[in-house]
Amino acid sequence: MSTENKTLMQRWFEEVWNQRRKESIHELFAADGIAHGLGADDSAIRGPEAFASFQEAFVGGFPDLRVSVEDVLAEGDRVAIRWRAAGTLTGAGLGVAPTSRPMSVSGMSFVRIRDGQIIEAWNNFDVLGMHQQAGTLAELVNR
Repeated sequence: MSTENKTLMQRWFEEVWNQRRKESIHELFAADGIAHGLGADDSAIRGPEAFASFQEAFVGGFPDLRVSVEDVLAEGDRVAIRWRAAGTLTGAGLGVAPTSRPMSVSGMSFVRIRDGQIIEAWNNFDVLGMHQQAGTLAELVNR
């Protein structure tokens, strides 16, 4: 089971983030799936449609976004992933003005898998560093 879950998560990052395949979100994220730590107000993202909206907004801000998986550990129904995201803020998808500045940040996701789908995920990444590098921190602070 652990090997299959590792493969599923590798596939998630490659297809959803690097290839922008929305159909993979619906295939790999359970209808009752929950993603913690990604919402602007720290609210959970629930279901594939809501996750697809989040993904679309993030990629809308960073159209050249690339995510590389650096480590994957799995035990039972849980998978831990350490990743790096890099891109240039050339779009307005995140609700901030494009700056054409690049960013590269690290993050971690801890995921619970059920029946070959993500049922729950806990995410943490360097949002402060992302905004500092992209040049949008002052805009956010002054809102």
